[in-house]
Formats: sequence, C-alpha cells, structure tokens
Amino acid sequence: MNKTLKRAAVACLAMFALLMVNVNILQAGRAETLSGDARNRRNFYERYAIERGRITAGGKVLAQSVETDNKDFRFIREYPEAKLYAHVTGYFSPESASAIEASENQLLDGSSADLLLRRSIDLFTGEPTRGANVDLTINPKAQKAAYDALRQSGKRGAAVALDPKTGGILAMVSLPTYDPTELSGTDKGKVFTRFDELAKEKTQPLLNRTVAQTYPPGSTFKVVTMAAYLEDDSSLGPQSTVAAPQQLPLPNTNISLPNYGGAACGSGQVTLVFALEKSCNTPFGKIGMDLGYDKMNEQTEKFGMGQQIAVPMSVAQSDFGREEDKAALAMASIGQRDNRMTPLQMAMIAAGIANDGTVMKPYLVNKITDAKGDTVEEADPETLSEAVSSETAAKLREMMVSVVNNGTANRAQVPGVQVAGKTGTAESGTRDAPHAWFISLAPAEDPKVALAVIVEAGAANVGAEATGGGTAAPIGKAVMEAVLNK
Repeated sequence: MNKTLKRAAVACLAMFALLMVNVNILQAGRAETLSGDARNRRNFYERYAIERGRITAGGKVLAQSVETDNKDFRFIREYPEAKLYAHVTGYFSPESASAIEASENQLLDGSSADLLLRRSIDLFTGEPTRGANVDLTINPKAQKAAYDALRQSGKRGAAVALDPKTGGILAMVSLPTYDPTELSGTDKGKVFTRFDELAKEKTQPLLNRTVAQTYPPGSTFKVVTMAAYLEDDSSLGPQSTVAAPQQLPLPNTNISLPNYGGAACGSGQVTLVFALEKSCNTPFGKIGMDLGYDKMNEQTEKFGMGQQIAVPMSVAQSDFGREEDKAALAMASIGQRDNRMTPLQMAMIAAGIANDGTVMKPYLVNKITDAKGDTVEEADPETLSEAVSSETAAKLREMMVSVVNNGTANRAQVPGVQVAGKTGTAESGTRDAPHAWFISLAPAEDPKVALAVIVEAGAANVGAEATGGGTAAPIGKAVMEAVLNK
C-alpha cells in the first residue's frame, strides 16, 4: 500500500472514530438534555401518540384519552367532570403535568417497567401500546357532597375525608378550582397563556389546599393537647377535673390568655369533657405548659406531623413549631402559635382517634390495571404510627361525641348516627376574618369516615367559638352523610 492510500485510510479511520465518539456523547452524555430541549418537537408529538390510561374512581371516569382525526396529535386528554376532580387528576399539558397525571405518568403512558410484560405481548401481537388505568380511592358521592357544600359557603377552603381503617382518601376538594381541560390542549400558546392567568390569580385556583397548604389549626388542635394529657396519665378520663381560670397568666409576660371573649369557663374548675365541649382556652394552655414542649411535640409527631408523606402527591409537612418559652407553648397548645397543619394532617388526627389510636398512611391510588384489565398493582394499607393507646382513643371519641351533642359542633349531627367532632377558629395573622375548622369521625362506635374541613376567613359574622361549628361543621356533616348513605 503506497503512502497516499495509507494516509487516506488513517484519515478515514480517524473520522470514523470521531463519529463514534460524537455518537456516544450525544446518546449517553447529552441524550437527556436534547430530549428535554423545548425545540425538540418529536417529544411534543410523542406525548399524544399513545393512548394514556384512564383515571377512575367508584366506577366514574375522571380522565381519559380520546382519539382525534389530527395526524400530529392522535390522542387528547378529556376530563368528564373537570372542576370537581381537578386537584385529584391534575392536568396533562404539552410540557408538564400535575397531581395523578404527573405522579402516575409512567403507568398512564405505558412506559413503566411494571408494564414490560404487557408491552412485550402487544409487540408480539402487533397491538399498539396503551397505558395502564389508575383507579382511585375517592368516593364520588363524598367528593360531590364536599364540593357542593364548600362551594355554597362562597369561600376558599378545603375538605378531605379518609377511611380511618385503611387510610384511603374518600374525598379531596380544594376551592377555588379550575378546568384541567384548559391546560391539557395541544396549542401551547393557549395553554401557557391560560396557565399564566390562573397562576397570577390571588385566589390560587391551582393550589391543592388539602395537601399543599398549611394553616394554624386553632381549637381543633386541642384534641392533640388532650391526647398528650391522657397519655401522660392513664388514670385521667372525661370526668376528671382541671383548672379553668377566666384568665391564664402567661409566664415572663404582662399578659394573660383569656377564653373566647374573656368569658368564664364554668366555675373555674371543670371536667375535661366540659373543657373540650366549650373549647375553653385556659385549661388547654395550662395543660400544655404543665406537660412541657417535649411531651407536646412528641405527641404531634406520633400523629404524623413532621413526616414526609406522599399520597402519591407530595404533602407539605405539618409542624408543631420550634421550642420557645412557656407563654408560646400555652398558645401553641390551643393551636395559635407556630403550629401549622395541612387539612390532610388534621384528618389523619381524627382518623387515628377513630382507629383505636393507629394512624394509617393516607393514599389515593386503589388499583392499577393494564389495558386488558389485569391487575398490575393493588393498594396495601400501611400503618404510619401508633398515636395513642386504644384506651385514650376511646376517651377522646367519647368527649368528641359530647362536643357534637352538647357543645360547639351541634350542626354536625347526623340523624341516627353518633358523630364525634371538634370545631376550631384560627386567627390567620392577617386582617382577614379567622379561618373556620372542623374535624370529625363517624359513626363513633365503628368509624367509617374521618375528615377535616377548613373554610378560609370563614369565621366572619357567625359568632363566638361556634364559628367553626357554624361554617365548617355543616360541610363535614354533608360529607359524612354521603359516605354513610344517609
């Protein structure tokens, strides 16, 4: 071989080597970057080339893909009851997704490793790839009842209901809501413009208040303080007495903690059940200070606060707040300091009391089935924590029944059913009216549902501590009736 041919051969080999290096760099090093590049139109079209699985609940279709005549966008997403389930299903936009559409995306679009066998069979038979179907734990009647009742209040807010024995989420409603169909089209210009409009609204319709927003819990937190007190001394019960002064001096300050409106709490020495019925501040402030920060914080953690939870959407962490002085602890013990709770966390507290002290891990996905209906995955309820003893849980249920029958939550009564509950009015630290809270469980003797309701600025013009009972309790009642078919 002469020198000219040798040089040409070496040059060709060098170019092939460079090409191989470049291919490997592109495929291994830059593949993810190029795939995610907004200019890559292939990914855009591929999002609509596969028939995504359905999202269902209680026999209802909440989201599905429908075939079109457009060769570029073969399937588009449809939401039959869009606004009712918006914060559950989420949206499937040209470049992103939310809620179940996001968290279960690989199952819905068929790319999950769990569907490898199904894809292999489809490849052999020549059938097109289809995504798996996601069935949720939502009870459609409870969801509709929560949505309608909360909407009638005319306020922003949230309602979440659980099956206390399993942790399954029976209702998840956040208002205001939005139409996911508007964010799931194929026209990027229209979708992104609409998203920006929703994102800029002061009412935050895109925010799922049940899991992504924390609030001061107000007097609903008194059940946690009561739980810590009963756990600390098992000899205590509903008829045990506690000091209930009209004003509770706060250590190292020149102020005192009053009851609502400065009113007296009975004769100044009351039973625990009376203190909870009337939601007196002073006995609970004193109980919290007597127990100390460590015991109070430990009790909150036993109910799940501070833990990272996904349902599968990520849940904002609830927190008792940092350790400060005794005065701050007294305020935290009545739910009015640094403690912040999601509605889901408050529902978990009610569910733990309902379930003999055991808090189950909340979840939203009931079952995954492939396109042929074969089960891929099924929910397996898990224990999250042991919050209180079964004896303490029974005492708390008894006192919470009395709150509904004789106290601030009488508007939550359901004919023929023993309802246990606790109302709350929480100062928000703004000029807005206080938030109205209600947590409950029913039937008290064998609970089938536990829930939490918050109505933002819902305590206006209702009066006294009954604000949570006047605004939020009727919403809870509607949800309980739907679950119990009353």
